[in-house]
Amino acid sequence: MEQASSTGRTVHITVTNGYDLKGFKGDTPVTFVRAEFNQAVLGDSAKTTVSPEGTAKYSFTSSVELSPDGGVTLDDLAHKPLFLTVTEVLPKEKKQKDEKTLTLGQAVVDLLPLLEGEDSFETTVPLHPVQGSPLETPLPGSKQCSLDVKVFVTEPLLTAAQVSASNLLKVTLEAAYSVPESFMPVGPQQNYMVGLQVPSVGEKDYPMVFKNGNLKLGGEREPVPRPKKWPIANILAPGANNIPDAFIVGGPYEEEEGELNHPEDKEFRNQAECIKKRIVWDLESRCYLDPSAVASFQKRIADCRLWPVEITRVPLVTVPKGKPGKLEKADDENQLSFHGVAYVNMVPLLYPGVKRIRGAFHVYPYLDSTVFEKTKCLFSIFRDTGHHLVHNNKAGGLNSPLSKPVSKNLKEEKAVKDKEIDGRARPGDLQAPSIKSQSSDTPLEGETPLSHNLEGQQYLEAGTYIVLEIQLDKALVPKRMPEELARRVKEMIPPRPPLTRRTGGAQKAVSDYHTQIKSISRAILDEYHRMFGKQVIKVGSDVDSETLEEQKCQLNYELNCSGKYFAFKEQLKHAVVKIVREKYLKTTAFESQEELQTFISELYVFLVDQMHVALNQSMPDGMQGTASTIHTSSEQLRLFAFEAEVNENFEMAAVYYEERLVREPQNLDHWLDYGAFCLLTEDITKAQECFRKALSLNESHIHSLLLCGVLAVLMENYEQAEIFFEDATCLEPTSVIAWTLLGLFYEIQNNDIRMEMAFHEAFKQLQARTLQTKLKSAGTVENIDDGVKMEHSFGPWGAMHDSATAMKSEGLTGIKLRSSHMLSSHLPAELQSQPQGPSTVLSSLDEFIEESSKAHSESQEPIMTLQPLEPSLAQKSSNVLLKELTGKKETSKCQDSSTFLHSTSHAIPQAPATIFMETIRFLMKVNAVQFVHRVLAHELLCPQGGPSCEYYLALAQTHLLKKDFAKTEEYLQQAAQMDYLNPNVWGVKGHLYFLSGDHAEAKACYERTVSFVVDASEMHFIFLRLGHIYLEEKEYEKAKRTYMQACKRSPSCLTWLGLGIACYRLEELTEAEDALSEANALNNYNAEVWAYLALVCLKVGRQLEAEQAYKYTIKLKLKDEALLTEIHTVQEMVGFGDPSF
Repeated sequence: MEQASSTGRTVHITVTNGYDLKGFKGDTPVTFVRAEFNQAVLGDSAKTTVSPEGTAKYSFTSSVELSPDGGVTLDDLAHKPLFLTVTEVLPKEKKQKDEKTLTLGQAVVDLLPLLEGEDSFETTVPLHPVQGSPLETPLPGSKQCSLDVKVFVTEPLLTAAQVSASNLLKVTLEAAYSVPESFMPVGPQQNYMVGLQVPSVGEKDYPMVFKNGNLKLGGEREPVPRPKKWPIANILAPGANNIPDAFIVGGPYEEEEGELNHPEDKEFRNQAECIKKRIVWDLESRCYLDPSAVASFQKRIADCRLWPVEITRVPLVTVPKGKPGKLEKADDENQLSFHGVAYVNMVPLLYPGVKRIRGAFHVYPYLDSTVFEKTKCLFSIFRDTGHHLVHNNKAGGLNSPLSKPVSKNLKEEKAVKDKEIDGRARPGDLQAPSIKSQSSDTPLEGETPLSHNLEGQQYLEAGTYIVLEIQLDKALVPKRMPEELARRVKEMIPPRPPLTRRTGGAQKAVSDYHTQIKSISRAILDEYHRMFGKQVIKVGSDVDSETLEEQKCQLNYELNCSGKYFAFKEQLKHAVVKIVREKYLKTTAFESQEELQTFISELYVFLVDQMHVALNQSMPDGMQGTASTIHTSSEQLRLFAFEAEVNENFEMAAVYYEERLVREPQNLDHWLDYGAFCLLTEDITKAQECFRKALSLNESHIHSLLLCGVLAVLMENYEQAEIFFEDATCLEPTSVIAWTLLGLFYEIQNNDIRMEMAFHEAFKQLQARTLQTKLKSAGTVENIDDGVKMEHSFGPWGAMHDSATAMKSEGLTGIKLRSSHMLSSHLPAELQSQPQGPSTVLSSLDEFIEESSKAHSESQEPIMTLQPLEPSLAQKSSNVLLKELTGKKETSKCQDSSTFLHSTSHAIPQAPATIFMETIRFLMKVNAVQFVHRVLAHELLCPQGGPSCEYYLALAQTHLLKKDFAKTEEYLQQAAQMDYLNPNVWGVKGHLYFLSGDHAEAKACYERTVSFVVDASEMHFIFLRLGHIYLEEKEYEKAKRTYMQACKRSPSCLTWLGLGIACYRLEELTEAEDALSEANALNNYNAEVWAYLALVCLKVGRQLEAEQAYKYTIKLKLKDEALLTEIHTVQEMVGFGDPSF
């Protein structure tokens, strides 16, 4: 669009009425209104008498002719207001030839709505009184005097398409702080000016100059909010200087886009903005950008990231007689002094959706070579155009960059000034050069000798900086709306199936109550058996009543101390509430206390009766002795799958992951875990299906969106990847990982500006989070001192949990299987499709298992160590030891609390994490190794990062996945040199030697890892492999202690199997059977478990069980030939166990 589209257009301004007016003389003064625009008088209204109520009817219309060829342009409408001056005409006195007039006030009308597509608007503008005007004291009971104004054109100046394609630039210069000490408010008066050039149509530039800065000595902070002012001189009324509804509001330093926005700059800025000298402008200048100018503006930012903003001062001299009190700029160019420049990074305006940048920018001496190096600009707005620019902010002729300074000929300068009064801009032919990408934070001191600009050097010495705001009406790069992103994601992800409808009613409520009663009774009975054994009390037997009463008291005490009584009550509460609502239809509050007591009595009788019904159904007179089948928990299945992953038994790992999905298909964490497993096995298609299924369950889940984006990149579907990443940043703008992954995506797309934007936002969010963590750390220390532990740990998908214990492990009992029916309860019926559960309930594992659940995760979060086994325990018998191991789990809550307090003082010291290292941890957890090397490259080059122990550890883990043992060892050596006491380094080094077959070195590394006060992040496999080595070397006592620690921390089939093998080799057959039974309960598909059970049964002489165990050993195809030979040898020795002969 060209501005010529407005040729012949006329803007009409009508002043209809004035209100609450009064004059110097009389109650009904005679007044008129004068309209002025662009330093030209548009006309005067007729002289109108003000009524006694202060109202005047002017009905005065003036007009402005738009003509871009030497007349008023659309840009003039954008940055110049219309002035309406109300003047009183005093009565003629005797012998007075001319009427005498006095100015009452001045009103300002902003014509900007005409550039927004409107063809007319009406407004009531305040009439600001001039100094000494009677309007300064309004009439009693009246408001501020005002004028009714209507502005209209015959048709809109811009069509809707033109409005959409054009833009409006607003530049607000607030102040320059910490100015040189040589700036003094006394002595010769100076005009402090700041200027910059704005690209316009084609290759032309418009100068934008801010003049008449007010030098202040400081002593107090500038108030906020404070009004922005018009950059126009000679405004009569002081109040008319303020732009309507435009204020400087300030803001936190951390949210600025400038240079002094770091925590270390806060103290300096506080001093500079409170105590030191400053120059205050508070001016806002506007510039209308037509579509071609918008394109030129955008291109200039892309080519020249840093824009020079010049600052200088010029002495003022008084004008000869006839114009007393007025000042004029000296026209000797040599008077230009203290020429400085600030480098403003304009790139953020090219970020999607960004319309505003505000910040503080250092002022450096103006040196041609430095300015050209940073901005590729050969042109100085002050030196190469002359000081006449300061007469009019938006006008003035610009010479070419290679032109000489403007002539000092007074006639030539006068001609130029005349053009300025006409309001016409004479832009020169400034080139739009390109510039290399360079940060505005790059120090400029010392790059060029400063002897050429000694005055400008004082800016550096004083630490001067200017605060500047640049704002656009519309973002140069539009940002997708969250609604659009959500719609696009919904289109890509099919909707999830509806949840199954749940049945209700009174009968269902009673049935649920029965179920809960049976569950609680079984738990209490298990607790009784744990405390007093499994002797079944038969009816009619001679029972010592005192003994029963004592046992009852002990049981009640244990239930209350352990918190289980409260847990049982909470378990039952929901079922009771359903009975109250569904059977008794009670959903509102009771009207009286008597009614409440009556209902409670009736409810109690009903609940007790139903409790007996449930107990009689579950516990008939003939007490059943078979053990109940309890399924493994979801957390246990996840641990078992993790074990299978690390052991490269991917088929079994898939079985466990699929089992979790079958149990809880609506749990998105299960889908994410399975998808991460598919990434490990390089099944990209199935991984994408899993992540999209998780996203269909919750379209706002950030990690699901990010993983869908990662998979889209791996499958080279970049359009979908951008949608996923952008949606994640919209839903959670504080996510460091989301912004970093978006930046990595833009790097793949070679979009440097958006990459810089995303990384900058990620760094800003990380800084904010680090600051919040520091503020909260004092409160955490207080909690620990009070004996209250709040452990903050991140689950596998970023959800933070608060745990009251460092390790939860309860419910594993030491049930000894000594009869055939007990052992057979764990046999698979013709190899069932799903593994049988353990004999007792296994509680959810600690957050440690959540953190270490991926085979090659790299989490540097310090894991809380458990207290080592007491030395006295090693001297006890194996049977008692196993019972104490399982018994301790009931009281682990108290022990683990003290353990946490003990271990927190030995946390691994860590360097502050960078955005890239945090992203590496996330990618390693989900096995997205393809992305990790790209992020590691950024970590290496990051100013806050660089080579670190965690960096080399991540590199080593990626190469360990590829079985590149040489590279892994090289990087581990580097990591050990940087942090020799890091247990994770020694743990991974042990895995390296174990996988490469050097078990002696692996044993040394594992033992060193275990000896550290602070645990490594994957202690589970360290214990497993160390125990395996001990068994190989026939150090059975060490193996037993190691596996017992593993069973205490995170019990699994492999930990119990290892413990069982160690006990068997030590000839502790009872304890071996207990451990092997637990292993069989957790996984009855392990042929090695059945093999050792067969050996134990052979040794103790139980033929039936030995044959059953041997049958499943053969059926499950035991691969250990040596173990199978040992079974055959024992069978021959005892004479039974193999039914085939």
